[in-house]
Amino acid sequence: MTWQGVNVTESAQWLTLPDVAERLDLSIIKVNQLIKDGLLLAVSRNGVRQVPAELVANDTVLKHLPGILTLLHDAGFNDEEALRWLYTEDDTLPGTPAAALGGDKAREVKRRAQAVAF
Repeated sequence: MTWQGVNVTESAQWLTLPDVAERLDLSIIKVNQLIKDGLLLAVSRNGVRQVPAELVANDTVLKHLPGILTLLHDAGFNDEEALRWLYTEDDTLPGTPAAALGGDKAREVKRRAQAVAF
């Protein structure tokens, strides 16, 4: 699946904000606050704000995602650019930073996001 030229893996699913609220057992207002605070990433797809499902795992936001989003936003990235960075293939990880966040490479992704800021 692609989103504005970004290859979001074929297995990736997108969640609407009400779906995220249900998965996290939060109100939609709290989900919107997570997004506003930069703790979760949502982009508009076909006029509907959505979140890549793999960024919400085990009924919580991925552990390192808020810190990585802060680093990317501090580097001047908007949400769309942050999504593009998270889903750009990196052979040295291997895979994408988004996929690596769910595994043992999460700290390496964080280091790379720090390097982008400089």
